[in-house]
Amino acid sequence: MRRFALLALLALLAACSTEPATTPWAPGVVVPTARAANARGLLDRRGLVHAHSVYSHDACDNEPVKDGVRDPICFDDFHRGLCQSKHDFVMLTDHNDSFGSTDITDLMLLKPERGDVAIARNGAPVANRAMCPDGSTPLILPGMESDTMPVGVEKHLLPDGQRGYYGESSSTAIALLREAGAVILVAHTENFTPEQLVAMPLDGFEMYNLHANTVIGAGAALELLVMLSEMRPGLPHSDLAILPLWSEDPRYIETWGTVLSRGAHRVTTMGTDCHRNTFNALLPDGERIDSYRRMMMAFSNHLLLKPEADGTFDDRHLKEALKAGRVYGVLEEIGYAEGFDVTASSGGRTFEMGETGPVGATILVKRPSIVGLALADTPVLTMRLLKAREGGFDEVASGTTGDLSFTTVAPGAYRAEVRVKPTHLTPFMGTFAQRVVATDFAWIYANPIYVE
Repeated sequence: MRRFALLALLALLAACSTEPATTPWAPGVVVPTARAANARGLLDRRGLVHAHSVYSHDACDNEPVKDGVRDPICFDDFHRGLCQSKHDFVMLTDHNDSFGSTDITDLMLLKPERGDVAIARNGAPVANRAMCPDGSTPLILPGMESDTMPVGVEKHLLPDGQRGYYGESSSTAIALLREAGAVILVAHTENFTPEQLVAMPLDGFEMYNLHANTVIGAGAALELLVMLSEMRPGLPHSDLAILPLWSEDPRYIETWGTVLSRGAHRVTTMGTDCHRNTFNALLPDGERIDSYRRMMMAFSNHLLLKPEADGTFDDRHLKEALKAGRVYGVLEEIGYAEGFDVTASSGGRTFEMGETGPVGATILVKRPSIVGLALADTPVLTMRLLKAREGGFDEVASGTTGDLSFTTVAPGAYRAEVRVKPTHLTPFMGTFAQRVVATDFAWIYANPIYVE
């Protein structure tokens, strides 16, 4: 079923049109968000947590090695996609079959001849400050996906015999990986029970995974496939083609709420899970359907970093923010978010996402806007504050105008989200426009603030 849904997406994308040049908001065009620190000195930086490179066996059309060499075309497509999507970072999650036997320098995709610069500590490289044609330098952090998903791995476990722990989720394996600098996550939340996610000594798990979500969209995929087979007009813009297949995943929401309601503090992330391994057909623009650019632009994780005094940051600042829970995810096919913020306050103190405040603290959710969107096209945004419970979340406050404020009266884990009916996408969705603009999309998922 999953394969069928993906094939339907292939056919859909192959027939997509280009966006009208006269439209002020353009799907697929990256609009940079604010670069300055907020009033609390935090930098908002966006990127990927869960991505596969030429060092995953199932990447690059399941053939990442050709004639003994890592596929240079696939390698360059990854780098190009990272630069075009203008992410500030990517936390790689390559599979263990190659990860354990590959040098850390290679795993960070370092190419000095391209202008890349290794970030080194204790005389050894730990991350790659990659060079893009426009002069930007996104950070690439090595990481792995196996029974767990450690990201930001700075060094291999030593001696070599310990690398067998890469395929384990035991407490010993997790402790060793943490000593190697990693933040310990797990991917594909649908494969774990709440009991496991509470008991395992994890930092977090995924709130959403793009690959897992395609199965739920199988019905929409079938409809799109029929349209294509009959050569019907009215298909959406290519960079928005996944929207008719997208939905919230109840398995993830239910597990997320249950884990938090049981008192476990876990950060959650959005997983793009890009591989460049399924759709090798070219679109009219000459770009592969499953190019890294197309997949990387779908979602992002925003980390709120505590930079150095001079405003600089490196992999350590990224991992500190991730582990601390200062993270929110954005469905960026709908638009780039600017101005979103969640804090709690009590007794003159401010609490960030991932922190714990007292009962009676007031949570403030700042209303975001879609960057670059003409005012006349602005859709209605609904902000919600949700409290974790067994089996999901309960809404405790909501609003469609202004900021959202709520004073807590009970302990628990409170997370904010922003939902939208994307009326601004009407000109780009073809015959799917009415359905899509009537859908209440979850545009932003924030990590919780805890109240005790």
